[in-house]
Amino acid sequence: MKQTRPDGVDPHARSRARRRALQAVYAWQMSHTAINKVIDQFQNEQDMEVADTEYFEDLVRGVEANLATLDQALAAYLDRDIAQVDPIERAVLRIAAYELRHRIDVPYRVVINEAIETTKRFGSEHGHTFVNGVLDHAAAAWRPAEAQAPRRG
Repeated sequence: MKQTRPDGVDPHARSRARRRALQAVYAWQMSHTAINKVIDQFQNEQDMEVADTEYFEDLVRGVEANLATLDQALAAYLDRDIAQVDPIERAVLRIAAYELRHRIDVPYRVVINEAIETTKRFGSEHGHTFVNGVLDHAAAAWRPAEAQAPRRG
């Protein structure tokens, strides 16, 4: 059964869009193929009807268009150069940084949770711990009002 929120967003389709975006950004990082070609390949070859394709494309294009700014912003929270970060974790961090900085409609806790879960699924054994630490610090700086607001029970 499809669960859609009152705002029309299907959280499961969004999660699948993030997973597909991770795979696409990873492929783009590794192959240096033009982003349009990567997006076309994913939309033609992957099971995209179960994902939010509009959100997938926004994430992938957003990372590509804002790459230098995202990497520079993340640098303050990394213990090494972005190029030295595991490629899966690098892609997750870039996508989450894009969401935190450019998709204010998505709560920061959702961004961080999705990044952690995606890293657990595709990343190294302890990669999710690294991603969580980086994004916790970044969210506190980039979305201070939201990060400092008391949790609703």
